[in-house]
Amino acid sequence: MTANKLLRSAAYFAQIGILVFAFSLAAFGQGKNPVILVPGLWGSELRHKDTNERIWFKAFKSKSEDLRLPINPDLSKNRDNLVPGDVLREVKLGVFPVIDVYGGFLKAMAVRGGYREEKWDSPSEDGFADSLYVFPYDWRLDCVENARMLVRKVEALKIKLKKPDLKFDIVAHSMGGLIARYAAMYGDADLPSGNAKPQPTWAGSKLFDRIILLGTPNEGSALALGNLVNGFTVNGMRIDLPFMEDSSKFTVFSIPSAYQLLPAPGTFRAFDENLQPLAIDLYNPKVWSKYGWNPVDDKDFEAEFKAIKKVDAESFFVANLNRAKRFHEVLNAADGKSDDIEFYAIGSDCRAALDAVVIYQDVKTKKWNTLFQANDLTTSSGKKIPAEDVKKVMFTSGDRIVSKRSFAAETLSKVTGSSVFNSRSNHFICGEHDRLAANSRIQEYIIGLLSKPTETMIKEN
Repeated sequence: MTANKLLRSAAYFAQIGILVFAFSLAAFGQGKNPVILVPGLWGSELRHKDTNERIWFKAFKSKSEDLRLPINPDLSKNRDNLVPGDVLREVKLGVFPVIDVYGGFLKAMAVRGGYREEKWDSPSEDGFADSLYVFPYDWRLDCVENARMLVRKVEALKIKLKKPDLKFDIVAHSMGGLIARYAAMYGDADLPSGNAKPQPTWAGSKLFDRIILLGTPNEGSALALGNLVNGFTVNGMRIDLPFMEDSSKFTVFSIPSAYQLLPAPGTFRAFDENLQPLAIDLYNPKVWSKYGWNPVDDKDFEAEFKAIKKVDAESFFVANLNRAKRFHEVLNAADGKSDDIEFYAIGSDCRAALDAVVIYQDVKTKKWNTLFQANDLTTSSGKKIPAEDVKKVMFTSGDRIVSKRSFAAETLSKVTGSSVFNSRSNHFICGEHDRLAANSRIQEYIIGLLSKPTETMIKEN
């Protein structure tokens, strides 16, 4: 071996040694970053703040409270007596088996990942290392409000732990990923007003090191429109039983987060009766009235909201649409940047997910119908279109709830030329949206990601 080769070999092994040393410092000297679990829509308990009665989730509805929020055009005033309790670890419905929500994930993080769960208000002295915090929140409220709450809790915890430079990793499921993205991009700032292009500050880079998005609808979901039009569904089916919690369209109407899950501007797909594309501005209130989507126009609205003036309800509706549109705009202003935060996305592409709707006018009644499920279709000219052809334009690969397109932000990323959340990787593991956190393969993958030192760790060591 020549002298030059010897020198190159020595330099190579020296570099390896430095990396191994840095990795060791990061992984063992200070422990792994503390992790925060941010659940998705419906993923947190809601309890009465005075009685502590659990309102969500339970098999039978409460006699004292429901899920509807007050309706006021000033969205900041819409509060009730419900507050978040714990994250949902499992749910039990009558004779049906227990459903694992986040309990299995938390157990895997403890047993296989070496993390211990800590409490925000009373962390242990070493609550900064190999620790796990859950972030239950009122999932009905505005996503920006919950993002700001997350930032404040992290900042307060850093003070308690006396670790001003401490950074956290986040595992965020579904809508929780949108909350985490906002917290990373804007910190504790409210939604930027006006029509000017927002400028992310990446204030969250002082708090967060790595954010793992699990089944996050980064472009929103056509199912969110279905929820506002027809009420919340379970696997596409409405469950209206008198003893169960009300999940009608009137309840969904009062929930700000439901609007913020709508498809982002420029990503909504709709087809006419001939399965030809329709250009529809989903954030124009007149469009909702035209197609019969606006609950305020429903004949039963006044009976459902007796104390609410229709003009106030209309203002409330418009305010939510406008805020949802702006929410998407500020999230998608990243232009492929993420400061020092590393994003990773984990999803599924093995289940059919709603990607578009079909809108057609009834020949006899002249009313508009919107399909959220693929059915046989007869056009106004008498042409019959089988459900299988309708399904081809309405559904695409995904996790049954979130399409691969939305998860990967494919439509929006084409505009910017790079991922709007600058993901280091999009990793796909077959699973159902509501069961992603309970998937053992996904758990192992997340634990593997969290065990690796980030670039920030290496720099600091």
